[in-house]
Amino acid sequence: MRSFRGYDCDYYLVVAKVRERLAVNKQKSQKFVVERFNLRQARELEVRKQYQIKMSNRYAALENLNDSKSMCRAWENIKGNNRISAKESIGLYELRQHKRCFDEEFL
Repeated sequence: MRSFRGYDCDYYLVVAKVRERLAVNKQKSQKFVVERFNLRQARELEVRKQYQIKMSNRYAALENLNDSKSMCRAWENIKGNNRISAKESIGLYELRQHKRCFDEEFL
């Protein structure tokens, strides 16, 4: 912003440069995909039993492998089995899609 003094007038001329940014673009660039499990379904008794059965089957399969070469590899197997069992039985939480406020007509 800048003001210019002029002669023969009681006011100053003010010139401003305006630059606008839309926050919508900024939010999209910062988002990253996070898997969230639908924990409301985990409250149901049938879903819990299904999850427990899947987990016990997967751990039984891990015991048969007897892969004790690397602790990191064993941890990755356990973590992967937990995620797969949760996805199959509980499911993922889906985020609501918000209505866009800047549509084609607005632009």
